[in-house]
Amino acid sequence: MVKQDRAIRTRRTILTAAAKVFEERGYQAATISEILSAAGVTKGALYFHFPSKEHLAEGVLHEQDQLLPIPDRACKIQQFVDTVMLHSFRLQTDPMVRAGVRLSLDQQAAGLDRSGPFLRWAEICNELLEKGQAQGELLPHVVASETADVMVGCFAGVQAMSQAVSDHQDLPQRVNAFLRHVLPSVVVPSVLASVDLTEGRGTAVHTELKALHAEHQPTHLS
Repeated sequence: MVKQDRAIRTRRTILTAAAKVFEERGYQAATISEILSAAGVTKGALYFHFPSKEHLAEGVLHEQDQLLPIPDRACKIQQFVDTVMLHSFRLQTDPMVRAGVRLSLDQQAAGLDRSGPFLRWAEICNELLEKGQAQGELLPHVVASETADVMVGCFAGVQAMSQAVSDHQDLPQRVNAFLRHVLPSVVVPSVLASVDLTEGRGTAVHTELKALHAEHQPTHLS
């Protein structure tokens, strides 16, 4: 058990170091030696967990899937908004998420399959939109899968622009503007009127998730 815990910690240390290097340098320019130096582990330990730079990048991209999901909301459009806003908050505060986004948008990352994050986001959006549609939250003309693809493409562009212009500092404002412009063409007006689109929504959802996580942690008697 101790050995397994140590292996998990080592893997996490390597991924954190890789995320830092990928975020700063991009996939093409990043080197294994830089990641080794940042991680402070042996070459053998690194290659045990990740046989190549491509595997390291895939590990960083995959790490975002392990984050806590949004709790179920009665209104699926609110759940969709919360998912987008929370990701924006994490992009500002979590180096692993920033590195994952940098990799997924890095057109110079030759040999790296960058489709995963886009396909997963499209799948998540499509599922929420389909559930919202079943509850009468969407306008009659909406095709959920098509709208999901448009949303993911727009969101990726907003993230890229925010990174270039302000290093993600203005991301909540840009995401708020994106949602205010796009959602009226998709969502029934009476439903949209009840949805919280405020710029601080991502922070509020993050706080909610932390509280829920703390509730489910085992308590230890002293």
